[in-house]
Amino acid sequence: MLLAIDAGNTNVVFAVMDGRQVRARWRIATDPRRTADEYVVWLSQLLALEGIERAAVTEVVIGTVVPRALHNLRTLSIKYFGGEPIVAGADGWPLVLDVDEPQSLGADRALNAIAAHAAYSGDLIVVDFGTATTFDVVDYTGAYKGGIIAPGINLSLDALVTAAAKLPRIAIEAPEDTRVIGRNTVDQMHIGIFWGYVAMLEGLIARLKAEIGRPARVIATGGLAVLFEQHTDCFDAVAHDLTLTGLAMMAERTHMAR
Repeated sequence: MLLAIDAGNTNVVFAVMDGRQVRARWRIATDPRRTADEYVVWLSQLLALEGIERAAVTEVVIGTVVPRALHNLRTLSIKYFGGEPIVAGADGWPLVLDVDEPQSLGADRALNAIAAHAAYSGDLIVVDFGTATTFDVVDYTGAYKGGIIAPGINLSLDALVTAAAKLPRIAIEAPEDTRVIGRNTVDQMHIGIFWGYVAMLEGLIARLKAEIGRPARVIATGGLAVLFEQHTDCFDAVAHDLTLTGLAMMAERTHMAR
């Protein structure tokens, strides 16, 4: 089996993959100082709870947007899983990067583009809800054309609460109804954060579609996609495991190249 590791700015996701299917997954807060030994103690217990022997993992693939985290994750693979990991993007990406600075594209965005193009036809807009919310445009040939980076909803809320001393910290959740005239501070914050974010999503997606000039399907991914999918009709599909699927595909590609 394959251990796919998606190291993001906020969390590192570990997933045991059977082909392109996720058998089990766990997440831990991203900390570049966390050692391979610390990772394996935590991970071994979780594998055991799922009835998976550590020896059953025969390969590791890593995608990271946190360069300082890579060393300890690579050490984890070599020391405890028996070999050098596949590092997604280390030898380039199997897609055309039709942008001004292809070297600056984050691994998660490239992986999403690869997996989305394999799963869906035509022009695509991939919206990934992470630390940042990213919008990536992939044309019908599979070429990556660019996109948008916006603050993630948690980041937006943190900035608001930090900068305004009298505002309380609130949970990120949908308001109870669609009213946008709040009657108290907490309601007003919920409305501003949630419906303001929905308005941003719908507005930017509309602008992207107009600029593409052809019908485009919108694919949402990331942990917070489920929060919005029931409150807007701008998504055509939600693919929760898009980045992990992209990692599995990179492992497949490496096998074919050997």
